Amino acid sequence: MQLPRCPLSLRLRSGEQVPPLTARVARASNPKGTTAMWVRDRLDGLWCDEDFADWYPRDGRPGLSPAQLATVCVLQFLLGLSDRQAAEAVRCRIDFKYAMTLELDDPGFHHSVLADFRD
Repeated sequence: MQLPRCPLSLRLRSGEQVPPLTARVARASNPKGTTAMWVRDRLDGLWCDEDFADWYPRDGRPGLSPAQLATVCVLQFLLGLSDRQAAEAVRCRIDFKYAMTLELDDPGFHHSVLADFRD
């Protein structure tokens, strides 16, 4: 039995800066950077939440940032990660939190979100 899906509305997050503690820890633990940090530093602003506004209804519970999910999809492709591995990286890797402008204690999301986003 499949549960009915609730519509998600767009909660704009574009233009956010990397939280200072996340940036400091990411730079200290990866002084030469990583692929995820490179993507954030060089491709930031390539897409923003407003680019995906037509994908979301005007009402519903707030969804994850589509710009952040697009960033995860790019990293997933570049690093050859499965949906589960990409979601785990968002939950566990400091450089992924940096790339997505997340606080270090952000719990991430369920891996099925990536398949739903691509659909």
